[in-house]
Formats: sequence, C-alpha cells, structure tokens
Amino acid sequence: MQSTTVFMYVSFQDDDLISVFAMEPATGVIRRLFDLDVPGGPAPMTLSPDRRTLHVGRRGQKALTSFRVDPRSGELAERSTVPLDGEPVYVAMDRAGRFVLSAYYYQSVVGVHGVDGDGGVLAPPVAWRTTAHGAHAILTDRSNRFAFVPHIANRGPNAIFQFHFDPTTGQLRANDPPRVSPSEYLGPRALVFHPALDVVYFSDEQAGSVSAYEIAAAGTLTPLQRVSTLPEGYNEPNTCSQIQMTPDGRFLYAPKRGHNSVASFRVDAADGRLTPTGRASTEPVPRAFNVDPDGRFVYAAGLDSGRIASYQIQPADGSLVPLETYEGGRRPMWVLLTRLG
Repeated sequence: MQSTTVFMYVSFQDDDLISVFAMEPATGVIRRLFDLDVPGGPAPMTLSPDRRTLHVGRRGQKALTSFRVDPRSGELAERSTVPLDGEPVYVAMDRAGRFVLSAYYYQSVVGVHGVDGDGGVLAPPVAWRTTAHGAHAILTDRSNRFAFVPHIANRGPNAIFQFHFDPTTGQLRANDPPRVSPSEYLGPRALVFHPALDVVYFSDEQAGSVSAYEIAAAGTLTPLQRVSTLPEGYNEPNTCSQIQMTPDGRFLYAPKRGHNSVASFRVDAADGRLTPTGRASTEPVPRAFNVDPDGRFVYAAGLDSGRIASYQIQPADGSLVPLETYEGGRRPMWVLLTRLG
C-alpha cells in the first residue's frame, strides 16, 4: 500500500466499519484505502497527541477500543478494549495524552480512563461523574486544567458543566459555579477551543446558533457572543450538530441538520468574535464533519445519505466552495483527519 501524508478516518455506525481514506493535500481529493470491521457500532473517535493511537467509542457494544496507528499506511491494529457502563457519544484525550475522556448522553455521565505505556485504554475508569441527561461532549481547555461538558436543552438541562481537571490523576472536581445555564433556550451540544485565545465556542443544538464564551483564570465561562447559523426568516425545523475550527483559528464551521448546510464564520484574531461569511449546502443531516490539518478543506458526512461532501476553504473569508461528493456508508458518525509519517 502506498504511503500518504494525510489520512481521513470515518466511522460508519450501522456498517460496523471504520473506513480509511487518503487525502491529497493540494486538491482535497480523497481516495478510499480500506475498511476495518469494528463490531458494536463505532461512532466517536479521538487521536492521541502523538498520533500513534486512535480511541473509538462503540455505542452498541458499550465499549471503548484503542487502535495502534501505522504512521506510514494509516492502518489500525487493536491494542485494548474496555467495557463501559453506558453508550459513549463523545471521546477525547486530554492535552497531555494521558487520559481518555468520554460523555454519555443517555446515562447522564462523563468518564475518564487512563492509558498504559503503549497508549491503550485501561479499566476501570479513574473518574465516573454523574452530570445530567443530554451530556454531549467533554474537552479540556488549553491549560489542561479545566473541562467543560455541554448538555442540550429539551432532553437535558440547557447547561454547560464546569470542572477542574487534574492532569496527573484524571480526577474531575466541580468548579464554582458548577454550571453555566443560558437564559435562552440554546441547547449547547459540542465545543471547540480557540488555539491562542481563552475563548471557547459551542454549537447550540436547539437554537441553531454558535455561542462564544470567555474563559476566566479560574476556569469559569462568561458569555461573549451568540450568532445564528441560519438565514434570516428561516423557521423550519433545524438543529446544530458538531463544531470545528481551522488549526490557525481564523475560521469556524457549524453544520445544521434540517437546513442541511455548513455555516462559516471569520474569527477576530484579537477577541475571538465571529462574523458570518456564508452557508454551503451539504448532504442531508450533516452530523459528522471536520477540517483538514492545513485548514484548507472541509469534509461533511450526511447521516441520511451516507455520502461525504468536500469543500475548499476560501482564504479571504473562510467561505466554502463545493468540490466533490463521495460514497461512504450507513450512518456516518465521525470524521477525523490527521497527518502521519
């Protein structure tokens, strides 16, 4: 198999597959290399900071599996699997790569697992904290001392839980206050941190917006801005899904399910505020998407169609120009791109 520089991993939950694609960095063209059978509904994925280990949440099997990543071929080899007391909807590593964090929408829990010297996930979890129904994600901030857990509205408390994170032990301790509760019906779902500013952005599932918060030295959030992802006057059913930012922090993207498009924003380098720059139509129900490592292309997978749509990022304002659409599989749940080798 020919070695490439950039790989894309896509989990197809209903096919019990993780598909591996090669990406051409100059053109954004992707080519399917191989599929890996992963029984039990693979869904959320995260890569270790050293890019040697891919951790995958298996929702149907209620398990967390670690795979060794071949830096030349992109191939995956299972390292370890641990059982879970819940269905993982989100997994992430802390900034130091010592712990795997996970969120459980239906079980109202967030968890933290250690990893062994080879990068494989360990059991039992070092932390297993009850939060509330609708826990949708968990990430640590740039300092690796604080963690935030968004909970949607309607089926959840419409709140962001705030934790102290111990990067040595993996323990989570409630901050003061323990949560931020927006006065409006927003439904915070997913989050992404600015790479240089103490600002974090949340996609608001129910409100169809993006909310920016400033992070204080104590690890607490203060609202900074809220911007709609929808065109003015749009009143049809819609929910926001994931949220991503280019590695340089210049542009931010948020897909919308219902309107079936990806909203683009320019990010102010001084204060992190957002300016809308457009919306690109995409495949039906764009739940999973991501940005390539160079911040030049966006790939969005349609939950209903199973296809993957590609876009080129315009360097002037971050707006998206459609490129090609590729066949994928049933129920794509995660898109992850990385440079290896």
